[in-house]
Amino acid sequence: MHCLTIATRNPGKLREFRALLGELPLELLLADGMPEVEETGTTFAENALLKARAAAVWSNGWALGEDSGLEVDALDGAPGVYSNRFAGEGTTEAERNLRLLELLAGIPAERRTARYRATICLAAPDGRVWLSEGACEGRILEAPRGTYGFGYDPLFYVVEFGRTMAELAPEVKNRISHRSRAVVETRALLERLCPPARMVHPPSDE
Repeated sequence: MHCLTIATRNPGKLREFRALLGELPLELLLADGMPEVEETGTTFAENALLKARAAAVWSNGWALGEDSGLEVDALDGAPGVYSNRFAGEGTTEAERNLRLLELLAGIPAERRTARYRATICLAAPDGRVWLSEGACEGRILEAPRGTYGFGYDPLFYVVEFGRTMAELAPEVKNRISHRSRAVVETRALLERLCPPARMVHPPSDE
């Protein structure tokens, strides 16, 4: 089985990618031990590219970088690329959700439209890169609901299902999420562009 390093320390993201790419003959690995990548980009694509290239160099193999976040129309697209730092560095998911609710206080439901957006970058060890993007539309509730998922999922209401992302079973979320929609093209790229001879295992800590 070949290895693909996922440029994240978030086990929730790794679980989603394993579900989305599980049928491929790939072992998906967290980038444990990789130096922190400073996300200096102003777009999801720029940050995904930074992470994928760094992981490819670190692992000396194929790597996948992803950047995603929440865009709220009433906040002019915020938090956007700052979704994980929206309430300050080192804050919890609950604190970020609370900050979002504070900023949207008094905003009626029809103006609480939002979307999750994801950009995935696949990086080869020789420096080549490919980008794909996906989005999922919804709106922000006034209180969290549900226990599945992570991030802003308890507040993100998917109109077509009448539930938040955190109320949807993982297999349902993995069919409709921004990440799953971006993965469609990435999956095709992996099948076409990753010949067995080019797949290299990342360094071992042993």
